[in-house]
Amino acid sequence: MAITAALVKELRERTGSGMMECKKALVETDGNIELAIENMRKAGMAKADKKASRVAAEGLVVAGKTDTGVVLLEVNCETDFVAKGDEFAAFVESVAGALAANRLANLEELAAAEIKGGTVEVVRRGLIAKIGENMTVRRFEYVDGPVAASYSHGAGQLVAAAALTAGDEALARDVAMHITASAPLYISQADIDPEFIAKEKEILVEQAADSGKPAEIIEKMITGRLNKQLNEVTLYGQPFIKDTDQKVEQLVKAAGADVIAFARYAVGEGIEVEETDYLAEVALAAQV
Repeated sequence: MAITAALVKELRERTGSGMMECKKALVETDGNIELAIENMRKAGMAKADKKASRVAAEGLVVAGKTDTGVVLLEVNCETDFVAKGDEFAAFVESVAGALAANRLANLEELAAAEIKGGTVEVVRRGLIAKIGENMTVRRFEYVDGPVAASYSHGAGQLVAAAALTAGDEALARDVAMHITASAPLYISQADIDPEFIAKEKEILVEQAADSGKPAEIIEKMITGRLNKQLNEVTLYGQPFIKDTDQKVEQLVKAAGADVIAFARYAVGEGIEVEETDYLAEVALAAQV
């Protein structure tokens, strides 16, 4: 069967693949477009599997509104070039939409969720095959409460959400903004593991042991220093970023509210990226 330009054009529109790849697939199937699509999908899945071991530490973090609050999502790729592309952004938006529309429990459920083009997993692997980079749906988290809002910073590189018992979305957004900047680990000191507190106090005691000061003075020093350290890692103990004369706890409680949940995502945090010597790679490639 003759492989016409119209047939190649139709296959390109249906698969999103390049012209030469489409023409080759049609030649191999003697112009059978349905068989060509099936073969291209199989080849694409194989390509995706080969790329699965490559580190993906770039990407986007986004927030979506849900019926019960906010959901945060991180999807990774290998380069910031792809992260800034429309196709990757559209995929991330679709995944966030699936999370907002369905209360999903884990990444396995998310992979099986339906979005435009198939399940999240099918679309992800197809996008890997098309673009040529590994992509991973890394994590998501629901932040629920009567009043909830999010704040995004750096074009999808950092996002946070906060949920309050009362107040309004403007207040929740201010708290989320503070969280993006100050990265607290806990809401209040009551949430900190007692073992962690005991260990920190033990370290301070050892540091003060040789000070020569009376025991009661040392105890006051330790208490003050410990409280300062704990305030630094708690949302309530941190000075509010927009008004450092008051702490976040004062801001929230002035509105008759409490923070009941928060989350903060930064792209690639915690992912180990192997350092590469670009010049050495070029030199090695030139020798091959």
